[in-house]
Amino acid sequence: METAADTSGTGGAGTTGTAGAAGTAGAAGNAALLGEALARARAENRAALVGYLPAGFPTVEGGIAACTALLESGCDVVEVGLPHSDPVMDGPVIQTADTIALRGGVKIADVIRTVREAHAATGKPVLVMTYWNPVDRYGAERFAKELAAAGGAGCILPDLPVEESAGWRKAAERAGLATVFVVAPSSRDERLARITAAGSGFVYAASLMGVTGTRESVGHEARELVTRVRATTALPVCVGLGVSNPEQAAQVAEFADGVIVGSAFVKRLLDADGPEEGLAGVRELAAALAEGVRRG
Repeated sequence: METAADTSGTGGAGTTGTAGAAGTAGAAGNAALLGEALARARAENRAALVGYLPAGFPTVEGGIAACTALLESGCDVVEVGLPHSDPVMDGPVIQTADTIALRGGVKIADVIRTVREAHAATGKPVLVMTYWNPVDRYGAERFAKELAAAGGAGCILPDLPVEESAGWRKAAERAGLATVFVVAPSSRDERLARITAAGSGFVYAASLMGVTGTRESVGHEARELVTRVRATTALPVCVGLGVSNPEQAAQVAEFADGVIVGSAFVKRLLDADGPEEGLAGVRELAAALAEGVRRG
């Protein structure tokens, strides 16, 4: 049976629920801020750097500190993962981090809190990356409202078929959130057009078939996929899966609008001897990658 971060709206020790924030009149998400961040990177002749870390890892407080550190050290955008026990798109590194977060009792309220505090500390756009099941159980309208009230910029939903996404997209649009879909090299051109027409914010282009994780190289499939996606949409195209060092980031930055890095950051935290070393590690990697995405 699939399990994910507890769908209770009540936070754990030291956290608060999000019901009050969700009720804030006129609360709107930061989809526009996401667009501005991507446009700013383009104007500076570089690709945007998008970092990923799961909420609740290594702890809720530690995850908030790590996400904030990414944004302070070179990332333009951060994706906060909603931990799931059956993450079909994720490799062993992120699976390990998700397991640690779930065993720690992470709740959706903690995910929302992570978004709120990372955004409040930096003013930068923060997204949630999640499989559809926990959002569906929580309630799409409720999730969208709470994410928007926390200052979130949008949601990446890798397993939500575009044909079944109308309900979520309407809720997200009302809340001022972007809906980012994932495309793969196997996607046919007509399906790419259908997906990109429904999405907003940017298009997440998976660089290869398979799960997340560091790779020796980022293949030619990524460049070809970006070209095919751009033939269907004016949305920025960000490439993820496999990027782990500045050299690979520079390679992808040559043809993509954004470079997405997840497993490499998670590994820095997993391998660290204590929280301070972990934070120093992700700061160092973010700064190095930020140099890598600068073209020329």
